[in-house]
Amino acid sequence: MENYNETPQQERSKVNPFLSTWMHPKQTARYMIDAKSIGYAILIMSIAYIGAMLTGLIDSDFLLNVSPWIIVLFCVILAPISAIIGTAFSTLIFWLIGKLFKGSATFSEMFKGLSLAGVPFIALIPFYLIWLFTSPESLMDANYMESAPWIFWPSLLMTAVTSIWSIVITVGVVAEAHRFSNWKAFFTVLIPSIVGVIILFILLIIIFIGIIGISMI
Repeated sequence: MENYNETPQQERSKVNPFLSTWMHPKQTARYMIDAKSIGYAILIMSIAYIGAMLTGLIDSDFLLNVSPWIIVLFCVILAPISAIIGTAFSTLIFWLIGKLFKGSATFSEMFKGLSLAGVPFIALIPFYLIWLFTSPESLMDANYMESAPWIFWPSLLMTAVTSIWSIVITVGVVAEAHRFSNWKAFFTVLIPSIVGVIILFILLIIIFIGIIGISMI
């Protein structure tokens, strides 16, 4: 992954974050940091979060009786809010952890860079819209037992691919924003993930013990 600073000046204006992020995340991150505003970053992440929110419809039984048009409208409305909150939280974590590895990014630089992490999820929007409008029961009913629609496997495959690629982009963005190696960026992303899993595991154990305790009363 090449650095933005190594890109000739005449080519910098040609950087399209929606396209270049896939193959050149570090170059695109540097372009976002140096040339784009917070508002532009929010626009990118807001569009990306529409795709992310559509994937969240899987097994959402409480939405079965809601019109698909209303669901899409709420996704569009809530996407910017969710994007800002989610990205700000990720930014804070990766910014602080990165400082332990002598990273030099500012909070705003990391925030603008991390707006690119959701770009792959934009590719999911047409898949989940087709699924939502053609077979909403198979998408949102956790107890759906009939044959899966044709869009089922392509959607799940794309979800897996974009999720993995989003992680790759995140590592590249963190490395470029903090100006350190990909390995340091990898551990900057990995450490809070492991801590989060441990905390979740502990909470599940506490809840399980609490349920057992209540049932024995």
